[in-house]
Amino acid sequence: MKAAIVTFPGSNCDRDLRVAFAAAGFEAVPLWHKETSLPPGTDVVGLPGGFSHGDYLRCGAIAARAPVMGAVAAFARSGGHVLGICNGFQVLCEAGLLPGTLMRNAGLRFVCREVGLAVGTSASPFTAGWRQGARLSLPVAHHDGNFAADDDVLERLFAEERVAFTYTDNPNGSARDIAGVLSANRRVLGMMPHPERATDAALCSTAGAPLFAGLAAALAGQPA
Repeated sequence: MKAAIVTFPGSNCDRDLRVAFAAAGFEAVPLWHKETSLPPGTDVVGLPGGFSHGDYLRCGAIAARAPVMGAVAAFARSGGHVLGICNGFQVLCEAGLLPGTLMRNAGLRFVCREVGLAVGTSASPFTAGWRQGARLSLPVAHHDGNFAADDDVLERLFAEERVAFTYTDNPNGSARDIAGVLSANRRVLGMMPHPERATDAALCSTAGAPLFAGLAAALAGQPA
């Protein structure tokens, strides 16, 4: 299995994401934002956290128009798996691959701490490693993590079980405590918390490891 991890100018979690994928059995390869195609045999694309292009205009707005995003969008629309974390979530929303947008935190402060989460659905390759309603704790580090969408979109996300995670202790004012959402085909996930920073017991937490292990199992056609 191959995971292609995109690096934009200002990305700072791309190496962490490659390490997390590699620990789950993926061949994790870097992909520069100016590339116009994905590596042959790509099974999943990862968009990492950071501050792509300095967060100018809006967070993720410039990165969403990078040359590589044409290939990422085509991959997603053909049924490929895409994971966007933190800034990667912002990029996915700006690229139109996920609904909604990420606004400035309600407290107008950068938030960097552990947060409690509840798993909203186990019916996706990314969340199959947990039961619905399971509780876990992951780190966040963002200034613009306040998920916003109109009421119709919010109702549809919950009705279709496309809310992957909710905050149990909302750190940013996100609508209905949403911490991560899935695409309609459930193969694109955007989330603000950082599972890749919680995959190694030597770093005090493996709470995020089931996401990568579950995805690997799904791609291999095995139960999570």
